Amino acid sequence: MGSVVLALIRSLATLARPRVWMLMVGPALVALIAWVGLTVFLLDSLIAGFIELPPMSWLTGWGAVWLAKLFAVLGGWLLILAATYVTAMLLAAIFVLPLLLNHVAATDYPELARMGKDSVTASTWNSISAALLFVAGWVITLPLWLIPGLGLVLPLFWMAWLNRRTFAYDALAVHATDAEWQALRRQHAPPLLMLGITLALVAHIPVVGLLAPTLAALAYIHYALEALRRMRQGAVVTIIEGSSTRVNGEE
Repeated sequence: MGSVVLALIRSLATLARPRVWMLMVGPALVALIAWVGLTVFLLDSLIAGFIELPPMSWLTGWGAVWLAKLFAVLGGWLLILAATYVTAMLLAAIFVLPLLLNHVAATDYPELARMGKDSVTASTWNSISAALLFVAGWVITLPLWLIPGLGLVLPLFWMAWLNRRTFAYDALAVHATDAEWQALRRQHAPPLLMLGITLALVAHIPVVGLLAPTLAALAYIHYALEALRRMRQGAVVTIIEGSSTRVNGEE
């Protein structure tokens, strides 16, 4: 949990740099335009469509029309929010994150060697495949909204998963080797998801949520690069201690 808080604190400190704000404007504007456009042109249609689908149709048949309408409205809003977030997330991951990564790595982690693969194709495919899986998971688990509480928990979970799947990989692709990435993903799985949950909550805050995709990219960059730095420092210490042990043994 301490690593998550540290990444968020460093992200807030990075926001004091004017260049970073210039990079955040693009995804935020796209998110705003998408949100307004989808709300004006699709919200009523989505609500009407949701009313005809299970479990809302079941509730209508049982006489709980008000509850069916409530679920339909909630589903429409959450679908628009999800679509808006995915659109801004793809823009942030594909175009903004590489620029943020270069800036943050140069200013905050200059000693960290780039030992990974700078592959635009791999990063783009990772973002697109994550978005497709997010949409599929979101739709498949839609019937579970009938269970009290899951209608609020599931969208947060899927958005958190999307953050982790997209930004954790992209933040490390250039600096970490395949072995380092696998080790970090395994060792830091819970905090990486917790960071995603925190930023998913931010996405639901009015106005501030428009900045959530770029904030997520920034937070994962800080978390991932700091975790990689500590891993390599630990490996160096282990090598030095091993060398000292061998020398003492020879004496």
